[in-house]
Amino acid sequence: MSPYVLTILTLSLFIGTCLTMFSNHWFTAWMGLEINTLAIIPLMTTPNNPRATEAATKYFLTQATASMMMMFAIICNAWSTNQWTLFQLTDHWASILMTLALSIKLGLAPFHFWVPEVTQGIPLLTGMILLTWQKIAPTTILFQIAPCLNTKILISFAILSAILGGWGGLNQTHLRKILAYSSIAHMGWMAIVVHINPTMTILNLTIYIMATITTFMTLNLSNTTKIKSLGGLWNKSAPTTIIILLTLLSLGGLPPLTGFMPKWLILQELIANGNFILATTMALTALLNLFFYMRIIYAASLTMFPSTNNSKMQWYHTSMQPTTLIPTATIISSMLLPLTPLFITLT
Repeated sequence: MSPYVLTILTLSLFIGTCLTMFSNHWFTAWMGLEINTLAIIPLMTTPNNPRATEAATKYFLTQATASMMMMFAIICNAWSTNQWTLFQLTDHWASILMTLALSIKLGLAPFHFWVPEVTQGIPLLTGMILLTWQKIAPTTILFQIAPCLNTKILISFAILSAILGGWGGLNQTHLRKILAYSSIAHMGWMAIVVHINPTMTILNLTIYIMATITTFMTLNLSNTTKIKSLGGLWNKSAPTTIIILLTLLSLGGLPPLTGFMPKWLILQELIANGNFILATTMALTALLNLFFYMRIIYAASLTMFPSTNNSKMQWYHTSMQPTTLIPTATIISSMLLPLTPLFITLT
């Protein structure tokens, strides 16, 4: 792809997200989401193979359906209330339609079908953008209009996402699909708390994005897309293996890593509001996610397949040169748990 085209598409992604984040009018928020969708589709089809084209087509059709539902909800709300501002979603049917539309855009179950299929068919770096940056704009709308959405539907989708996100990743061998199911589960954690404490959703999204970016960049550095390919990674680059271990355990929410913080705080919020059954269900679904993360970690760092090289220090002379961004992102995504009191104060 031409550098000029790549620059325009990247800038469009940035502008679309910012337009949605900083708008208080429904039309501009919707327009920002559409710019985002149209900007990432050429990036998906860059490999120019049938699998990438299929993934881009699935993504476009799904997002177009969600956008149509969102626009219909906006028009219904404007018809009944004569308001176009983001915080005036008071019509009952518009609220239900908007909840469904945002659920499709975020990949919440039962509308999660497109996330693993699309992620599997595109390159690692494009998948990273899809599972991180593309979540910001819909989550921002969810954050702003949380009191206006249908709470019962959203909680049902959140629980279903946490269960199916963990269950679906158990039988996967492709790392991109595993990270896609991880994204579905994390979206469930964000949706479950948005009606209680929306700021907690933003905290969870931030930590999830940092951990996922670190994981994708490390996998791209080692050119790994399957679990079985991780078996010889320790012989090639021990630091890369350690980074994968830390970030995946953080994504799983294992203490004392950063990923434990949002799960801990969300469970605390649910219990404080008397939602004991919800808190128990979410805690149990986290074990499903942790299990398939442990499968990857076992393949990457606890197994060493036979190597013809007798040198035990091969990784000192590896050709894989980690960028300075990966160690920085690793520190942020795995070592911020001591700052929990600060984040509690901010939320």
